[in-house]
Order: sequence, then C-alpha cells, then structure tokens
Amino acid sequence: MGIRLGDLVERFGGQLVGEADLEVQAIAPLDSAGASHISFLSNSKLRALAAQSQAAALILSPLDDPTVAATYEGARIVTTNPYAYFARTAQYFASLTEHVPAPGIHPSAVVDPSATVDPTAHVGPHVTIEAGAIVGAHVVIDHGCFVGREAAIGDGTHLFANVTFHARCRIGKRGILHSGAVIGTDGFGFAVEGGVYIKIPQTGRVLIGDDVDIGANTTIDRGALDDTVIADGVKLDNQIQIGHNCQIGAHTAMAGCVGVAGSAKIGSRCTFGGAAMVLGHLEIADNVHISSGSMVSRSVLEPGQYTGFYPLAKNAEWERSAAIVRNLDSMRAKIRNLEKTIKTLTEEK
Repeated sequence: MGIRLGDLVERFGGQLVGEADLEVQAIAPLDSAGASHISFLSNSKLRALAAQSQAAALILSPLDDPTVAATYEGARIVTTNPYAYFARTAQYFASLTEHVPAPGIHPSAVVDPSATVDPTAHVGPHVTIEAGAIVGAHVVIDHGCFVGREAAIGDGTHLFANVTFHARCRIGKRGILHSGAVIGTDGFGFAVEGGVYIKIPQTGRVLIGDDVDIGANTTIDRGALDDTVIADGVKLDNQIQIGHNCQIGAHTAMAGCVGVAGSAKIGSRCTFGGAAMVLGHLEIADNVHISSGSMVSRSVLEPGQYTGFYPLAKNAEWERSAAIVRNLDSMRAKIRNLEKTIKTLTEEK
C-alpha cells in the first residue's frame, strides 16, 4: 500500500522538496532503494551514497541537504532528526498491514472468575490469568502467557507468546513484553548461617511504567521488601537481568546481556552497551552512558560517557600487560624508595 509524501509531511512535519502526490511503497536502505522506495540519511559520512541513491525520496537533515541535492534527483523531506522521522515513517508503514487480533478470550485459556479482562482485550490460546488480575483495554496476550494473581496489565500493552508475568506485578500502558520475558521472579536473596544458605522471602513487586519495551528472555526480579521499579519509556533489549529492588529511571536504554545487580539505582536517559555490568547498591546519575562490556564497580554521580574494560590485544601481548599490572604495586614501592634515596643524596650535597 502506497503512502503519499504529502501525507507523511502532514503527519510528521518536515519540509517537502518535490511532488506531494508522489507515492512510496516501502522504506529501503540507501544502497538498495529503488523507484518505489523512500530512504533516509542520518549519518553524514554516507552523503555520497545518498547522492547516488535510486530512491524515489530521501529523508535527511538541513545540514546534509545542500550537498545531496546537488546530484540527487528525487524528492526530499528535510527534517532536524532524520532517524526519528524514519522510525515514525516505519511505524506508519507497519500499521497499514498490521494484524490486529480479534477481541475475546480463546476457549483454551484459563481465566479465573475473579480476574477482570476488558472486552476489547485479546487473550490467546493456553493463556493463564489468575485470581484478581486486571487486563486493560486493547491488551494483547499471545498464546502460552501466564499472568499471576492480582497482576495488572495496562491499556494497549502486548505480551508476546510465553511471557510470564508474576503475582502483583504491574505494567502501564502501551508496553511490549517479548517472548520468554519473565517479570517478578524471586530476587537472589539469601542469608548465610554456618555455611548454609537461608532463603529470604521476596515480598516486593515489579512496577513498570508506560511505553516500556522488554526484550526476549529478559528477567526482572521482584523486590525483597520494597519494589523493583522500571520507569516510563525504558527500553530493555534481550537477555537482560535486572536484580531485586533496582530502580531504573525514565527513558533509559540497555542493550543485550546487560546485568544489573540488586538495589542499584540508575537515573533517567542513561544508555548501557551490550554486556555491561552494574554491581549492586550503586547509584548512577541521569544522562550517564556506559560502553559495551564495561564493569561499573562504583557509583557514577556525574553525566558523561564511561568505559571500563581493557582493550583487546593478541593473547601474548595481553599476558605481558597483565603481568605488568600484577607487579605495579611492587614497582610503585621501588620507585618511592628510589625517590627517597635521590632526595637524601640531593640534600647531602
């Protein structure tokens, strides 16, 4: 189904240079776009590629437009944030062909009589919804999901197949929980007596705000006493572990395999690269950006980019560097003794 460029500009803004009635059928990358496609330029390093693109239209910034327009012959939508414009355009295209499940409860689903399911919600095959749970308007719960007792699913939220949403946990509006996500498992809490572990009951909840995306096989533990809190707009990738009693601020994003230990407090608008690790009971300020593979072992109280890993090297070179690091303490002691000796000799003269 085609979309007029004029309709895009009416919906999302921007300045159109070209024919408003021109229709595009899909979005494509710069190097493979054809006469029925719209593409985008969000990286100025690709200006030359954009200038040679065969796309019918381009989304680009005012900074890139003059250079590209010199040789590019298609229509252009000029906007301050081409990548965000591309995202909204992609959403619009997807909505035109999106399958919307019919409201209703599948006959194989098991819904406790005391649960509240809005008539507009879709409850798929083999779903279990326990006592006192609340499922809001236009919620989609795909097959095989589990919603625990007194849990609450906000309006427009989508649980993909085989999501587990444990008792008393809550998620707000327009959330997305991908397959295999587990919300509200017990936190890892044990006391030790005589070398034996004694389990500490995890009686808190997981409270998730609006517009939160949670990736496949990501786990968020319930709090031990207080709640684990995920604020509005948080985006969590696949296979992430969030420990009990953590707090994650609004619009923070984490890439795959990030691990956050219990009781860490993370601010708003932070980003974490893949496989970054955060130790427990630390505090991270707003607008902190942690590089992939970094280990956060202390609180970070000022905004900025932080990196905490040793650069990749050939194994033999890495072993030599590691040996030097192990000897730094003794080397420091030798240097200090040498400085004292030099100072003594200087004073004697």
